[in-house]
Amino acid sequence: MRLISARRTLVATAALSLALASAPAVAHPHGTASTNAPVKVALTVQGPDGLLFKGRIKTQGHDVTTVTGGTHRCDGTNGGAQPSAVPTPTAALDDAARKWHFTWDGAWYASFDDFSVDSIKDVSGGGSAYWNISVNGTPTPVGGCQFKLNAGDKVAFTWTAF
Repeated sequence: MRLISARRTLVATAALSLALASAPAVAHPHGTASTNAPVKVALTVQGPDGLLFKGRIKTQGHDVTTVTGGTHRCDGTNGGAQPSAVPTPTAALDDAARKWHFTWDGAWYASFDDFSVDSIKDVSGGGSAYWNISVNGTPTPVGGCQFKLNAGDKVAFTWTAF
C-alpha cells in the first residue's frame, strides 16, 4: 500500500511540476512582472536614397493595422514563436509611425502569421527590393511580428535590392 501511495505522490508531483513549467507567464497584479512590458529601442529606417527615420521608441507587442493587411496581432506569439506576448520590430515600426506621423503598409500572410513590410514613408520595394529587418546588426531569422525585442536593441528596416 505504501508503494502505491509513494508512486501516486511522485506522479502527482511530476505532473504539477510540468504544468507549472509550461504555464504561460502571468503579469504581476501590480504590473511589475510582465513579459510584454514596454521597452525602449533605437529604430532606423534606411531607404534607397538615405535615412528616412531615426529615433528611440518605447514599444510593446500589440495589434497592428495596415491598409493592405488589416488588423492582426503583432506580439511575438505569431506562428508560435514566443510563448507569451513580447515587444517586436514591426510593433516598434508601427509605434514610431503613429508617434511621428509617417505611413507604412504591409500585406498580411496568414501562412506565415505575419506582415510583410511593403512600404515605409511611401517608399516601396516593388518587384526589385524589399524591407529587410535587422536587430543589433543581424537580420531577423523570423518575421517582424515574431522576433522578441529587448530594451536597448537597435532595430533597422533597410530597403534592400534583390
